[in-house]
Amino acid sequence: MKFPCRLDKFLSHFAEVPRSKAKIGIKRKHATINGEVIIKADTQVTRDDAVTWYGDEITAVGERYYMLNKPEDFICANSDEMHQTVFDLLDEPMMAKLHIAGRLDIDTTGLVLITSDGDWSHKITSPRYQKYKVYLIETEQPITDEMCEQLTDGVMLHGEKSATKPAIVEKIADYSMRLSIYEGKYHQVKRMLAAVDNRVVALHREKIGTVALDPNLAPGEYRPLTQYEIETISS
Repeated sequence: MKFPCRLDKFLSHFAEVPRSKAKIGIKRKHATINGEVIIKADTQVTRDDAVTWYGDEITAVGERYYMLNKPEDFICANSDEMHQTVFDLLDEPMMAKLHIAGRLDIDTTGLVLITSDGDWSHKITSPRYQKYKVYLIETEQPITDEMCEQLTDGVMLHGEKSATKPAIVEKIADYSMRLSIYEGKYHQVKRMLAAVDNRVVALHREKIGTVALDPNLAPGEYRPLTQYEIETISS
């Protein structure tokens, strides 16, 4: 939100109330700025002003950026009737303003980025910016050199009109590999392995762009991104 702004707009955004309700409350003398009761909805608020609403202090929360170590059996959605979501693992204000920058399947673990900044997340998720996502994969069948070459060059996925963009492939062991891609097709990693006659049995995302999953985060834990992480991944 840009400052200065109208008081009713400020309350609608940060107190999460309808703007019409904010206007009524202001008129009824339930809002203050720097200790002064305000009755005009168009009164200007700066970021440094102290605002209260029905006696509660309302803080102007800026853009937020988090990394989460996603465990299995949690889905990447704001709400779901059948499953727990990654947002059930967060304890933050104004949760409705947060969204996921790059989803993972319910059975996939690892790095998930969560933010309130739509422009920032677009730079991370859009293939145009070529932010590589790095996955650690365990497979059902042994990994051959031919499979690695095919994945590196790009493979045709069922139902697609063109091959995947070239990937970066590192074979770790007979049944383990690291795969880096910057596209975000539906179930892409699993479909890529299926295209070379193999199957993913475990999938873990280690890195997005320049941001690597913090090894100190246990499954289900999260932390704010550092300013360096925020800036480098979006540059």
